[in-house]
Amino acid sequence: MSTNAYLSFLVIGVVLVLIDGQIIYRSGRRYLENSYGDPAAGASMTRLVTVLFHLATLGVLALVSTIDIGGDLTGVVTRVGVLLLILALAHGITLAALSRIRGEQEVEAVVQRGGRKQRVEPEQAGTTVTPVPGQPGTYPDVSPSLENRAPYSAP
Repeated sequence: MSTNAYLSFLVIGVVLVLIDGQIIYRSGRRYLENSYGDPAAGASMTRLVTVLFHLATLGVLALVSTIDIGGDLTGVVTRVGVLLLILALAHGITLAALSRIRGEQEVEAVVQRGGRKQRVEPEQAGTTVTPVPGQPGTYPDVSPSLENRAPYSAP
């Protein structure tokens, strides 16, 4: 493989890893801020997980770059394809780790409250709540009644 093809693969790979890492960091920080209650603690934990993601995927990128796959263009495309699959796997593992961290924090928060679940008001959680059709006081029930339907007859 030529030097230009090798360098182009490394540049493409590093850019993909950095973009994915930034997506994980920004989304993960918001995800963990809600469970920790302290934005600084959520950001810190997300930063640690993101650093691990970067180190692991950049290491795999370095290893994949040394494999001799074929010609210049086909080799770069094949390596980028392999790298994308590895990035998808690493992204999924990272999301699972963030989810596990959040779950552990929520369990710890319930234990600290003495096993009682506290209701979180929508304003506190930063989300909006839409009414559920059919619930008392929201919408009238407009679903057709089964008693008023004509019996089914086969053609």
